[in-house]
Amino acid sequence: MRGKLITLEGIDGSGKSTAAKKLQENPDIRVFDPIFTREPTRGTLTGNAVENAIQSETDQLAELFLFTADHAEHLAKLVKPALEKGKTVISDRYSDSRYAYQGVTLKSRFENPLEWVKRLHAGWTVIPNLTFLFDIKPEIAVERCGKRGEQTKYEKIEFLQKVRENFLSLAAEEPERFVIIDASSAQEEIEKEVVQKVIEFIQRD
Repeated sequence: MRGKLITLEGIDGSGKSTAAKKLQENPDIRVFDPIFTREPTRGTLTGNAVENAIQSETDQLAELFLFTADHAEHLAKLVKPALEKGKTVISDRYSDSRYAYQGVTLKSRFENPLEWVKRLHAGWTVIPNLTFLFDIKPEIAVERCGKRGEQTKYEKIEFLQKVRENFLSLAAEEPERFVIIDASSAQEEIEKEVVQKVIEFIQRD
């Protein structure tokens, strides 16, 4: 029996990490005993390297390969073993974040960086069964980011607008996998909608 992989995606400040935390705390979700995880991973060699790169002026292509290495480690050590045991895995960010974000940062390197990064993952990554895209205007997202403290180099309106466009493009390509969430809605409404859809999906044969 193969488990199910559910991912939460969106630009910085979209509220997806808050939603992931609420899912983890929700008793109706916990009854299914899912495994919660995130990318970049925490407390790992590869995850720490990614976090350091985000906080520095690392070359954009080198940064991509650090993210990709962390993804490979994540798959090998946690995601694939859990899925093979029939577990449900819920990840706060996954490969679509790489496509959307590095699809912007590598604009000067490749004609179509989003597709180039997707091809880099082809054949070895695990495609999610269900992806929630927390969609929000970059202006609102950046305001939220500012309230939570120091901003990273990614948390700029113009940059996030391009990332958002990439996310929406990915969702349009795979409408059967993506569920678009209006992340500007009230937190309680968002949580209720996501919890309901997660439960329905887990229970589906």
